[in-house]
Amino acid sequence: MMDVPSSWDALRKQARKLEAQLDEQMNSYRKSVSTKVPAKNDTSENDLESGIDRLLKQLQKVNSQMQAWVSSGGTEMVSHTLTRHQEILQDLTQEFYRLRSSLRAKKEHASLLEDFREFDRTRLDLEEGVGSGEQALLKEHASISRNTGQMDTVISQAQATLGSLVIQRSTFGGINSKLSNVSSRLPTVNSILSAIKRKKSMDTIILSLVASVCTFLIFIYWLSK
Repeated sequence: MMDVPSSWDALRKQARKLEAQLDEQMNSYRKSVSTKVPAKNDTSENDLESGIDRLLKQLQKVNSQMQAWVSSGGTEMVSHTLTRHQEILQDLTQEFYRLRSSLRAKKEHASLLEDFREFDRTRLDLEEGVGSGEQALLKEHASISRNTGQMDTVISQAQATLGSLVIQRSTFGGINSKLSNVSSRLPTVNSILSAIKRKKSMDTIILSLVASVCTFLIFIYWLSK
């Protein structure tokens, strides 16, 4: 049985070894995912995925053992080392899941394209094998389908236009309501303006009278001297 320091050193060596193996296999997996046309059932890719998944689980187990060692009283430096190994495990795991999802999406896309091509070939073979009457029916059915699609498009556009007109009508209704409110308030505004004008005229008359009286009194005072 190894003592505590040796156990920590052994765990670190095992973690670094697993990380190196994962890094090597992840490089191969990245190249496989970057392939433009992935194979539908590629045994090598499946084996590579299984190998990476197995190594990730082993590295997770080693990290758990290192965590238990730190929890039992490891130093701050040891805790920092464990954090670094945990970050490496997290980064590798996230990248693996992302690459695997991307590869599966590519395979599904390629499979759909192949199914579509197969369906198109079957349809062409069927059209070549049937008589002229059946060909005419197929063409008519295709024409009806196209016309139906066009009608659906026109109906969708009409519904969108109707919705736009309803919104415009609501907007214009709001504007008319505001204009009506302004119009209803105009008589009050006009009466206020008229009262202000009358007051200004009255003030002007009073000032003129006062000025005249003052001038007259000054003139009399001057004559009396």
